[in-house]
Amino acid sequence: MRKGSLSGIVSLVVSLLPLLLAGCGEGPWNDPYPVAEAGRNVLYSAFTERPKHLDPVQSYAEDESVFTGQIYEPPLQYHYLKRPYTLIPATAESVPVPRYYDAAGRQLPATADESLIASSVYEIRIKPGIRYQPHPAFALKADGTPVYGDLDPLKLKDVRRLADFAETGSRELTADDYIYQIKRLAHPRLHSPIFGMMAERIEGLAALGKILQAEAAKAPAGGWLDLDRYPLAGVEKVDRYTWRVRLKGKYPQFLYWLAMPFFAPVPREADRFYSQPGMAEKNLSLDWYPVGTGPYMLTENNPNSRMVLERNPNFHGETYPCEGDPGDREKGLLADCGKALPFIDKVVFTREKESIPYWNKFLQGYYDASGISSDSFDQAVRLNVGGDVQLTEEMQEKGIRLLTSVRASIFYMGFNMQDSLVGGLGDGGRKLRQAISIGIDQEEFISIFMNGRGIPAMSPLAPGIFGFEEGQGGINPVVYDWRDGAPRRKSIESARRLMAEAGWPNGRNARTGEPLVLNLDTTGGGMGDKSRLDWLTRQFAKLDIQLVVRSTDWNRFQEKLRKGAVQMFYLGWNADYPDPENFFFLLHGSETRVKHGGENSANYMNPEFDRLFERMKNMENGPERQQIIRQMVHLVQQDAPWVFGFHPKNYTLGHRWLYNRKPTDVGNNTLKYQRVDGADRAARQREWNQPVRWPLALLLLALAGLLVPAVRAHRRREQQSAR
Repeated sequence: MRKGSLSGIVSLVVSLLPLLLAGCGEGPWNDPYPVAEAGRNVLYSAFTERPKHLDPVQSYAEDESVFTGQIYEPPLQYHYLKRPYTLIPATAESVPVPRYYDAAGRQLPATADESLIASSVYEIRIKPGIRYQPHPAFALKADGTPVYGDLDPLKLKDVRRLADFAETGSRELTADDYIYQIKRLAHPRLHSPIFGMMAERIEGLAALGKILQAEAAKAPAGGWLDLDRYPLAGVEKVDRYTWRVRLKGKYPQFLYWLAMPFFAPVPREADRFYSQPGMAEKNLSLDWYPVGTGPYMLTENNPNSRMVLERNPNFHGETYPCEGDPGDREKGLLADCGKALPFIDKVVFTREKESIPYWNKFLQGYYDASGISSDSFDQAVRLNVGGDVQLTEEMQEKGIRLLTSVRASIFYMGFNMQDSLVGGLGDGGRKLRQAISIGIDQEEFISIFMNGRGIPAMSPLAPGIFGFEEGQGGINPVVYDWRDGAPRRKSIESARRLMAEAGWPNGRNARTGEPLVLNLDTTGGGMGDKSRLDWLTRQFAKLDIQLVVRSTDWNRFQEKLRKGAVQMFYLGWNADYPDPENFFFLLHGSETRVKHGGENSANYMNPEFDRLFERMKNMENGPERQQIIRQMVHLVQQDAPWVFGFHPKNYTLGHRWLYNRKPTDVGNNTLKYQRVDGADRAARQREWNQPVRWPLALLLLALAGLLVPAVRAHRRREQQSAR
């Protein structure tokens, strides 16, 4: 054997030594995290879509709220445990109670008729002593001027991320910061998605938008507008910690907006800091590095790979709730009553583009919680005879917990009420829509395409929203009968009778004999869409209706909705806030898509429904409001402008070491309540990820088989050379 061959074998052995030594260590070989983090107070999670906006003036997406909800603090928040959802103070000292005024400026009693109310005033006072996270925007020189107040591309040449700024500072939260953010809603370059809505409510906001539009046109591209220079008529500073917002008329839903990031504070210093030349090119902006007073701050932002939240050392403090819903105590959700928040020091989010790697890492213990994809559904849960969901034995043995909740959302198939065939409030169109509502078997759809993760919708209202009713009183009597203590879908024969009464016996025109052909516009093309549309075609065929599916892209689909060039369509809606107004407005006459450009894509207009909506929308929750909601629900059930589809269910899994998790659809600042047992997690990771050592043993034996003869041959040659 040549010397080179021997040295090659020796090199191979040397190269394998680190792996062999690692096998002797305690930690799993496949641990994706640094050894220093083992057993630490860190929560590990994943995200699938990169957040587009972290600036609270623009951020509106669910995947963004996972981050913004932990960093920013609007004045109000939702109680973590109570349902229905209940507003409580966040930075505010209390939930504000509006004062009402008439057109002459005279204050009205709280019970005043809505027609007399010209304006509502909300006075918000925040708690003193709240401070912002450390940030270079607050760093000051000895003379009080900003350390980083005159940056340019040359001075930023060595800066790649926010942590590259050596100096940071902080300051107290004030009323000015909330006022500044409200003005930012009107900034023409920021394109806030709620500006139009708020401009109709907050006095002077629309006028400010026009002023800023003109000012921005005169300013250089990317130039900073100091919003403190521009007054806003409807927002008034009272003192350092107090401000007032004046709204047009009565709008009690404004309280819900005060719990959203849109109304979180943004300090003028941060806005000015990020607007300096060269910042945007380096992704140094509020969209990339938020500045807040919340329990966490974003310390690492690589949206293609990893994002990290760490405890804000300046967090003002808060305690875990001591009250909840019935059953919360038994579930252990009140065990941490009164303890200081947050519990977790650091949250690491890793980008996972595929569901299988995400799921496998969860099973290995490297993610603390996980959803359940279709691919892993059967491995995670099973349905028993009664239709209840249970964890599989594999999940139970690992101590994994299952959380289920019905989302405050609805998916529906809408009819264009302006269409001559399926529209109108006459008997013909109404009975045709009712027949289709019966014929489309939502229970079957949920079972086949959603693994049972949904409940059939009876009306526009989702569970958890005031006005929603369960049991016999809550069913849609047009589509269901109540039998044996449960809703039962009416027979297809009853749907056929309605078809005949509508003038379409056996799916043919009673006068001409022509077949009934209906068009469904959709944005199909994704995975599984063909099978779902094939299923839907069969549902219509049960009524002898020929369904024509017209697929198009999203922009073209929206254009057809705006023009009313559709007959039927599929849409969904997620609640912005937990109030029945946020669902019923989708069917209000003033929101029709064709006439008003609103969200009423069905173009449903029923004067009685509109009258009831106007009475209901601004009422306080109570028996009178409940009664009006019942009437509204009855009207839309009879008119059937939608096929009320389903409310989706969330199934999430959490490991045994993760505590205090309760599903919520509207509260986004939930990480501060959760707690991990890092030692238990580390022990389970070692148990579940034992290295398989026998292949290495075989490899060592094989190498020994090569090495021993090679060494002997090498020695013989050396001895012969010596002789």
